[in-house]
Amino acid sequence: MKLYVGNLPYAVDDSRLRELFGAFGAPLSATVVIDRAMGRSKGYGFVEMADEEARKAIAALNQSLLDGRTIWVNEESAKG
Repeated sequence: MKLYVGNLPYAVDDSRLRELFGAFGAPLSATVVIDRAMGRSKGYGFVEMADEEARKAIAALNQSLLDGRTIWVNEESAKG
């Protein structure tokens, strides 16, 4: 399952994102989206992990605080 993680603090990088979700299983990937022009985080990213682990991560992390910011975690919606 691919998860969208929004409202990330700008200091969060791929390894920190992987570490955060690692508490619920082994992420297959964890990527913070970077603004190429600015060279910094756009404040969101994506994590891929097994379905059951992803559901646990959503339940625990959605609307939780990370470095003073409330993050959003949900299943990435299909884009048509």
